[in-house]
Amino acid sequence: MNLQDELRKLSEKIKQYRDEARVQMHLAKEDVKDEWDDLEQDWDRFRTKLDQVLHDASDASQEARQRAYKLGEDLKTGYQNIRNKLK
Repeated sequence: MNLQDELRKLSEKIKQYRDEARVQMHLAKEDVKDEWDDLEQDWDRFRTKLDQVLHDASDASQEARQRAYKLGEDLKTGYQNIRNKLK
C-alpha cells in the first residue's frame, strides 16, 4: 500500500472516529468540548493539506506527505481520546 492509499485510509478512519464522537458530544463535559473545538480546527487543516497532497500527488514531496500523515495520526489519536472519554 502506498502512502496515498494510507492517507486515504487514515482519512476514513478519522472521519469514522469524528462522526462517532460528534454523536456523543451532547453528553460531553465542557473540557471535552474545548478539546473537540481544537481538534475541529486541526481537522480543517488536515483536510486542506490532504487535498493538496492528493491533488498534487506527483509534485508533493515525501516530506509534505509525511507531515500530512503525522497530522492525521495526531488527529486520529485526539478523536480516539475524546471517544474514550465519552464512553
